[in-house]
Amino acid sequence: MIVTPAAALLLTLIALLAEAAFGYPPSIYRAISHPVVWIGGLIGWLDRRLNKPELSDFHRRLRGTLALLFLLGVVFLAALCADFILLVACGRWVGLVVLAIAASSLFAQRSLHAHVVAVADGLDRDGLKGGREAVSQIVGRNPAHLDEAGVCRAAIESLAENFSDGVVAPAFWGCLLGLAGIAGYKAVNTADSMIGHRTPKHAAFGWAAARFDDVINLPASRLAAFFVLVAAALTGGDWRAGGRAVWRDAGHHRSPNAGWPEAAMAGALGLRLAGPRVYGETLVADGWMGDGRAAVTAGDLRRALRLYRAACAVQIGVVAILAAIGISCFR
Repeated sequence: MIVTPAAALLLTLIALLAEAAFGYPPSIYRAISHPVVWIGGLIGWLDRRLNKPELSDFHRRLRGTLALLFLLGVVFLAALCADFILLVACGRWVGLVVLAIAASSLFAQRSLHAHVVAVADGLDRDGLKGGREAVSQIVGRNPAHLDEAGVCRAAIESLAENFSDGVVAPAFWGCLLGLAGIAGYKAVNTADSMIGHRTPKHAAFGWAAARFDDVINLPASRLAAFFVLVAAALTGGDWRAGGRAVWRDAGHHRSPNAGWPEAAMAGALGLRLAGPRVYGETLVADGWMGDGRAAVTAGDLRRALRLYRAACAVQIGVVAILAAIGISCFR
């Protein structure tokens, strides 16, 4: 392994701090786009080349599995080559910092916060119309069916779920495998978002991406709930109610992972999240997370953002402690 366990922990810590401080600068996006866009381009190409409607479901599922393996192979190889080239060309410490800055582009702490703040600001500035427009950027459900409470619930649910998917999961795999772990995770997560849908086109071809994404998010979703509960305890939230909601409600969510951070946040904030929702024109039944108020307001949304910032800080603190232990043990 090119990156040692201690280096993987330190790389993840620096990446988290860099992304929290600076995000992904728009000037860089305009110049070279974004790594997830590159990954998405490869997934789209594989989808067009391999996902043929005349094939049986068995063969489409097989091709989708091979496409996922090819995607992971390309991403892992690119990450390992970057490890080798930068560590050799720049030296151990400079190379590690450069790798960490590259890895920071694959976290979503700052961008997620900005998107949810936009929902609260839209509600405050333009009422329901502004909230619907802003929340449509971060959720898949039909905003026309959402009242103000529905907009706020949707934004908090997205905040909780994406804290797990966009922040905790890449950090978890980064701590284990360094840049390759972060990039590999983002490849699977992007594939799930693009082709892991239960539609006639992708139900078979995207089966492997959807199932594998569920598996690799299992540890992160539980950790995300834990970080939310710790953050609630440190900031005066009701962490006990959050814990009860996780124990009682997380398993009733239609996702095997999203219910954990959503239930933790719902209980800690005294709210009721999830429940039946409309995607497109289809009503999707789902269990409620938490037993508090369903009449969520923009003020509750800002409370959720404060809890989210504290949970991000808790995760950074945990990774910092692990990195310090790793350096002392493996230097």
